[in-house]
Amino acid sequence: MRGLLLVMVCAIIEQALFDFGTISECHSASAPPTTAKEAFQPFQGLIGSWKGRGTPEGNKDERAAGAWEEKITWEWKFQDGDAWLHIRFTGSKHFMHGDLRYTPAGDASEARFTLTLSCSDRSTATFAGTYDAQLRVLTLTRTDGPATEEQRLVFSLLHPNRYLYRFDVRPAHTKVAFTKKYQVGATKEGEAFAQVPKGPECIVSGGLGTITVVYKGQTYYVCCSGCRDEFRAHPEKYIREAEAKAQGK
Repeated sequence: MRGLLLVMVCAIIEQALFDFGTISECHSASAPPTTAKEAFQPFQGLIGSWKGRGTPEGNKDERAAGAWEEKITWEWKFQDGDAWLHIRFTGSKHFMHGDLRYTPAGDASEARFTLTLSCSDRSTATFAGTYDAQLRVLTLTRTDGPATEEQRLVFSLLHPNRYLYRFDVRPAHTKVAFTKKYQVGATKEGEAFAQVPKGPECIVSGGLGTITVVYKGQTYYVCCSGCRDEFRAHPEKYIREAEAKAQGK
């Protein structure tokens, strides 16, 4: 009898510990980032220059005739304690540059992002949405588009050296499937597709350090010109953070 009771008690304790762990894990997974810098960590691999090839939808001849090449550059920007990602296009048929910002919405469990773009026709377009960490997909719906049409941009992070973005539309106020209008496939400049980038850590963002900067005779690494400028403006701050991080490890 005592043996049976002991087994039952152990089972109850084990289940309680499992439930507590499950609840804690779910809470941790759903907790939104506390800072913009933290929110952008899934996109750290975008930092740098990319070669993009765009193709419109249509038959084979229409896709070939309408294809274009573009260069895409992502970099960090910092100002007054805020951080965001800046994107520049060269040769794009649709966009010139833009800013991707973290915009938490109240107690939402998912990070919310807003992308404001300057278009090739000198107009502006604003898209807002969320990032699916499991699928590694950022889906942004246009907030200032035409009243008759719903538009969205979808970024799929396929590989450290490969991502896609596409432009979809559907009639406004409907639930019909989106129709893809065009897609751009981008590969990282100067890196083989199968290669996973490795190297020193950016002292500002924690990404892959590709640029050196010297402070008081010591060399540090940053991932882009935005992080380089931020480090030069606040070197002691980032050195202290890096030292604290190293001690924590």
